Amino acid sequence: MQWRVIPVEINLPSMNMALDESCIEHVAKGYPPTIRFYDYSKNAAIIGYFQRMHDEVDVNFCSSNGIDLVRRITGGGAMYLDKEGAITYSVIAPENMLPKGIHECYKEVSQWVINALKKLGISAEFRPINDIVINNKKVSGSALTKKRNVIMIHGTILHTLNLENMFKVLKIPWEKISDKEIKSVEERVTSILHHKNISKKEVYRHLAESFVDGKIFEIGKWTMEELERARYLVESKYKKDEWLFQR
Repeated sequence: MQWRVIPVEINLPSMNMALDESCIEHVAKGYPPTIRFYDYSKNAAIIGYFQRMHDEVDVNFCSSNGIDLVRRITGGGAMYLDKEGAITYSVIAPENMLPKGIHECYKEVSQWVINALKKLGISAEFRPINDIVINNKKVSGSALTKKRNVIMIHGTILHTLNLENMFKVLKIPWEKISDKEIKSVEERVTSILHHKNISKKEVYRHLAESFVDGKIFEIGKWTMEELERARYLVESKYKKDEWLFQR
């Protein structure tokens, strides 16, 4: 089956979440499996489906600083997504087009990322269940969901790392952030720019080449039906307090 590849686009955080869900629904109806790359027009605090917003995020700080609140449909932990520092992708396809088993799906798509980094001269490896590490430091994570016999894996790769904002946005379980704690995070997390001076645009180009390697594909775009559904989901779901604060 031919893949559709949607080049890098910039959307509000809520719209990016809605486009993923709309795409799942339409792939289930027979639309082509889709690989998309995207940026965010605003910084965002993103929590997993099963988390409680007030437990994970300083909601008042986000509100005062124009940081959007987002609940995704996939599980996993909370993250601060800096619009300048994050590189993001989604892979949405019928389950028979991806390996069986959650671990195998994560490993397959993570390998596409690893191959792209290798071409950039960066050596990375997969760390179960859903991380990519460089020299044992996390540079990328992903999350997965399956609905209507369609699998979606979306992930983030750190191009730069803004620890100061991350500590302010996320409720870190420390009474006071000290140099020691900051150093601890720096020892566990890294970014592409720590290893190679290369632009986001160039990273996206290598990712696109790696993701379509060996596949039949065409460069595509969203249909009107997908966009209309996504816009509806933004207003009826992703912007609603009932969704954001449901737990």
